[in-house]
Amino acid sequence: MWAPLDLRNAESVGATLERAAELLRASPFRRGCVHHLPAHGRLVVAGDLHDNPVHLQRIVGFARLERDEQNHVVLQELIHGDRLVNGVDLSYRVVARVAELVVRFPSQVHPLLANHELCQMLGIGVSKGYGDGTALFNDGLDFVFGDDAQFVADMLAEFFRAMPLAVRTDGGLWCSHSIPSPETTDRFDPSVLGRELESADYAAPRGSAYLMVWGRGQVPEQVERLASLLDVRLFCLGHAMSEMGAHSVTPRMAVINSDHERGRVAEIDLAALPVDADDLVMSTLPLAALSDGVA
Repeated sequence: MWAPLDLRNAESVGATLERAAELLRASPFRRGCVHHLPAHGRLVVAGDLHDNPVHLQRIVGFARLERDEQNHVVLQELIHGDRLVNGVDLSYRVVARVAELVVRFPSQVHPLLANHELCQMLGIGVSKGYGDGTALFNDGLDFVFGDDAQFVADMLAEFFRAMPLAVRTDGGLWCSHSIPSPETTDRFDPSVLGRELESADYAAPRGSAYLMVWGRGQVPEQVERLASLLDVRLFCLGHAMSEMGAHSVTPRMAVINSDHERGRVAEIDLAALPVDADDLVMSTLPLAALSDGVA
């Protein structure tokens, strides 16, 4: 029996993160650094969460993971929100909750690597306009765990390194935090997807994981090129701001946000994918309309 998670206990949090990292790497759907899902089942795709525990709870309840092992959920950009406590960031708690979900539902929960997790893992400063999120996050670990803060930070980094770079389905749906920018597409090495990520893959300015999670400003011609290169019908991403919670960028690319009051989540039948990005956006639901039930 797995011990219940104690968010104030470094050993409990560390053990949960370590076990979740092991399970992500051992996923039956994992090939290289990508999780490959079959063309059947139900997929719930969340956008950026940025330490919104209420929306996380609603997304998990909506995913109904305990009812059917063919129900899956994609989660991304868990950390660095504006909900500071005593001036520090405690978003490690959302990460630990997601790790606990991976332990409970190891083949159904798919947390994606995002740029904020990459920066936290590497100790690089990053901001959403309210200070250095990485420093505030570290201050939060010090506040809660004291002398054990570095141990928890190391286990968090281990979990982040185990996160897949993308989730794709046999039907041609691709979920990742982002895709490379137009000016960096030529530097992106698609062969990285067929193997586990290495330290160089996370590093600026040429690491392919770095280029993937930091990509912005995609344009139709470039998206079509990547779709052909990766054999993708439809990209479902986060990273970019969507004021209404979801929008289409090109016919092949949609963006979802799940962190703000208009945040949305997509529900996708993997046997009958959306026709295009507009169709995918129409499949999204406002998180404000979902209940707070949990799995």
